[in-house]
Amino acid sequence: MNLITELWSEQSKEWPSSGRHILAQFDDDTIIVYQAFNAVIGRYAVEHGTFGDGFSYSRMSWIKPNFLWMMFRSGWGTKENQEVTLALRLRRTFFDALLAQAVSSSWDPTEFDTKEEWSAAVSKSSVRMQWDPDHSPSGAPLERRAIQLGLRGDVLEAFGRRELLEVIDVSDFVAEQRGKRETLITPRERVYVPTGDLAKVAVSESD
Repeated sequence: MNLITELWSEQSKEWPSSGRHILAQFDDDTIIVYQAFNAVIGRYAVEHGTFGDGFSYSRMSWIKPNFLWMMFRSGWGTKENQEVTLALRLRRTFFDALLAQAVSSSWDPTEFDTKEEWSAAVSKSSVRMQWDPDHSPSGAPLERRAIQLGLRGDVLEAFGRRELLEVIDVSDFVAEQRGKRETLITPRERVYVPTGDLAKVAVSESD
């Protein structure tokens, strides 16, 4: 598995306890996001490095840079049609471009003066941004918020067919760690801060 891992009990000490933060594994050039699928979609992606057989490009598809949020969503790989967990390596430039295009899933008066302005922006954007309660390994909600991005249209086509640098099947790792607490190992994550004006989108000490 081409991911760096650490004890959850140790790395979680470095994470913010509240606010909106992108927790992710990244290096100077790339960032990891997660998705979970059924075996048909997952195996095709692993074998071909792109999404094809069974994957719908006509629906919105959500990516999550936070491993434990993905585990909460998929029930640690036990929910129907989410048995295969994929770690997907993207260029940071592409991920930052997604953030730049993203429009919040719900109206935020600090971003848009009116709901009409927000609705118009939603109709034009191919990327949704949603901040949800992060979760502990047990599934308990936390004060900290985790991000997920919904992709559709041309952006989803670019993501699924051209922008994937690496597709890693982490399903066995998920199964090995499922149910562990004190000895739980997870992919190493730190707060990800995009460059420039996007920094204020990705990091907020308040919800």
